[in-house]
Amino acid sequence: MTLNDFWRAHPRARKRLLRIDLILIPMVLLGSLAGWDLLVRWQGYPSFILPGPARVWSRFVAVAADGSLAAHARQTLSEVLVGLALGLSIATLLGYGLAKSPLLERVLSPYIVASQAIPIVALAPLLVIWFGFGELSKILVCALTVFFPMLVSTVVGIRSVEPDLRALMRSLQAGRWQTFSMLEVPAALPVLFAGLKVAVTLAVIGAVVGEFVGADRGLGYLVNLARGLLDTPLLFVALLLLVVMALTLYSIVTLLEYRALRWRRAT
Repeated sequence: MTLNDFWRAHPRARKRLLRIDLILIPMVLLGSLAGWDLLVRWQGYPSFILPGPARVWSRFVAVAADGSLAAHARQTLSEVLVGLALGLSIATLLGYGLAKSPLLERVLSPYIVASQAIPIVALAPLLVIWFGFGELSKILVCALTVFFPMLVSTVVGIRSVEPDLRALMRSLQAGRWQTFSMLEVPAALPVLFAGLKVAVTLAVIGAVVGEFVGADRGLGYLVNLARGLLDTPLLFVALLLLVVMALTLYSIVTLLEYRALRWRRAT
């Protein structure tokens, strides 16, 4: 019996487990906050070394009240979403071509792999020099960060289609579009979503790296500003907001995966 069969046979056990999860998750969060606060009080750390949760919260309220935090968050989120869309589009198109053409893969793979040997932190200053300190350079850094994981996921996903199913589609005289939409895409979706989960978290990192190099707004700029001013509570606020942004994007992808792969659970 598989795990899915067990949950179907025991719906009450599944509901009980979900209730336990809903209790444990906030308990772990509250326990972490309490441990953090006790550590600060016990060691007597000054706020510029390690601020307590209350100090971080008061700093969050202050920067949220004047609207500056929302403006910086919108800027970073805009760069993340546009860079993610650009990187995903190019990676999936090129990945499909590599998966379908062994010759193209042999020609381009060495250059693609070699490009990944260059750290994005070292490449970001060049992009800022070439494309300026505006939003475009940050979008390109973000797109380059998510490009390789999605490229590999696309190639692996398309090549994971079973040869027998391809032979069946040929025997049914299916056209290229029918094979693509009815066989290759559904078969590749699990691998594509796995790559997308990695990509959305890397997209946040890419946007922040671009803002570190040169920016006058964004959460990465806010981290740089807080570091220069030794405003550690503000630094914590920016970092926690980045974590929330990455978790939200990851949760959205997980929800999309759950709905898109409903047919796999049914079968």
